[in-house]
Amino acid sequence: MNQGTGPEPVVEPLEGRVPIAPAARWGAGPGAPEEARFLQGPQPRGFELWRACRIFCELMRGFRSLHFVGPCVSVFGSARFQEGHPYYALAREVGGRLSRAGFTVMTGGGPGLMEAANRGAREAGGYSVGCSIELPVEQRPNPYLDRWVTFRHFFVRKLMLVKYSYAFLALPGGLGTLDEVFETATLIQTGKIKQFPVVLMGREFWRPLLDFLRARLLAAGTIDLADYERIQVTDSAEEAVRSVTDIALHQFGLTYGPRAKRRWFLWE
Repeated sequence: MNQGTGPEPVVEPLEGRVPIAPAARWGAGPGAPEEARFLQGPQPRGFELWRACRIFCELMRGFRSLHFVGPCVSVFGSARFQEGHPYYALAREVGGRLSRAGFTVMTGGGPGLMEAANRGAREAGGYSVGCSIELPVEQRPNPYLDRWVTFRHFFVRKLMLVKYSYAFLALPGGLGTLDEVFETATLIQTGKIKQFPVVLMGREFWRPLLDFLRARLLAAGTIDLADYERIQVTDSAEEAVRSVTDIALHQFGLTYGPRAKRRWFLWE
């Protein structure tokens, strides 16, 4: 991860839904050792207090920035599948269908399948949000975001992706996508969040993983049948969004009433 010198996290609303110029930055440049040092065991108390204060400020900025975005669905997926790939088309369709169903589409804010989901939402006239992360390799936000927030710490970013979402859709991806899927599934399993839908999209891509869960973890008793069956899998964007909408509306009582009011005395 990268350490910059400016305030954290950085919030960049896109006025008038204008795509970000190619020169715009997502993440930052060469990395610094502070975050690696923070995770390398006990440090001097002053250093750890300072880092704890920065993490607190990062959390509060994220809460304030995302408080008014409306009911979200988080869409996970790889940054490496570009336009022209079937998975890109699937993510784009998912974003559009979620938007037309009344959800804000939230992603990691980057390229690839994240871009595709945000793009589909924007094209359908919906609201599109990105929670990005500072990385050693400079990147930029995808050009289909109405609001984006850049975080220094992965755990803060993942908290935001979970906190504001009624469902989680995972398209094919790598280690980051697996991390997001299994953390969400663990939070549901342990009762830390409600049993929101978790949908894997792309049957053939996810089949070996699901086979492993059934043949190894379930057979060994390290997960329950309910944990396995909780994860839905489909190739259909229509089916995925219909499932998300039905559960959000009927099980959790989601409504599309007025959003929370901004308070002037909180500088909102």
